[in-house]
Amino acid sequence: MCDQDHFEEDRKQFEAAGLVTRKQFGMMLGAGMAMMLPQVANAAPVSDGDVTIKTPDGSADGYFVHPTTGTAPGVLMWTDIFGLRPAFRSMAKRLAESGYSVLVMNPFYRTKHAPTADQGGATPIPQLMPLAQSLNETTHITDAKAFIAWMDQQASVAKNRKIGTQGYCMGGTIAIHTAYAVPDRVGAVASFHGGVLANDKPNSPHLQAVKTKAQFLIAIAANDDMKAPDEKNILRKTFDDAKVPAEIEVYTGAAHGWCPPDSMVYNEPMAEKAWSRLLALYGKALS
Repeated sequence: MCDQDHFEEDRKQFEAAGLVTRKQFGMMLGAGMAMMLPQVANAAPVSDGDVTIKTPDGSADGYFVHPTTGTAPGVLMWTDIFGLRPAFRSMAKRLAESGYSVLVMNPFYRTKHAPTADQGGATPIPQLMPLAQSLNETTHITDAKAFIAWMDQQASVAKNRKIGTQGYCMGGTIAIHTAYAVPDRVGAVASFHGGVLANDKPNSPHLQAVKTKAQFLIAIAANDDMKAPDEKNILRKTFDDAKVPAEIEVYTGAAHGWCPPDSMVYNEPMAEKAWSRLLALYGKALS
C-alpha cells in the first residue's frame, strides 16, 4: 500500500548508497521527470484542458484530454496519494494519444485544489495522510458517479462503448469502487500497486470487484507482495470462483510506486509492461 514505510525505505536505500541526500531525494521526484514517458506510435492529435465538475460535496478540479476528432471510450484515472500533478497529466495525455478520452481528477478537492503535494512526491507522506484519510468508500462512490456522469455529457466520449478506470496506490481501491458504483457503465478496471485490495471485511474491495461487470488487471509491486503474500492468492481465488476475467500478476523487481514517471522508484521496463497490459485490457473490454 501507499504508506510512510515505503517512502522511507526508498529514501534510505538511496541515501545509504550515497546517491542522494534527503533534500535531493525530494527534488528529484519533482524535477520534470513526467516528461520522460515514451512517445506513442501514430499518436492521435489531442485536445486538453482543466475542468471543474460539480459533485454533491463541492466543486472538483481536474484535467480532461481526448482525441481532437471523433469519439473515444472514456477512462477515469485515479491518482496516488500525491494527487493530480504533471506526471498524471502526462500519463492521461499519453493514453488519449492512444485513442481514449481521459479524465483525471484531484481526489482531495473537498480539502484543497491541486496541487495537493509538491511535484512528484517531495511532500512527506505523513503530511498527506490526513488528505487520504478524508476519503472513504462513500466519497469514492459519490465521486465516481459524478465524474462518469460528467464524462457521458462530453461529445468526445463514446456513449456506445464501456468506460475504463485505472488507479495507482490508493487509486486502485477507488477504481474498484468506481466499477462497483456504476456497474452498467464500467467495463474495465486496472489497479497498479494498489493498496489493501483484500481484507476480512464484508465490503472488502475484492468482494465488491466480483459484483461488477468489469474485466480486471491487477499489477502488484514485488515489495507489496512480500508484505502481504497471501493477497494475490485470495484475489485469484475470488475472481476465479466468481468467473470474473482478471489478470493478476506480481511485477518482479518493481517497487511500490513504480508506474508514475516522477516516482523515485519509477521502473521504465516494468511500467511499460504494465502500460501494454492496460492497453490490451482496454482494447478487449472497451470495444
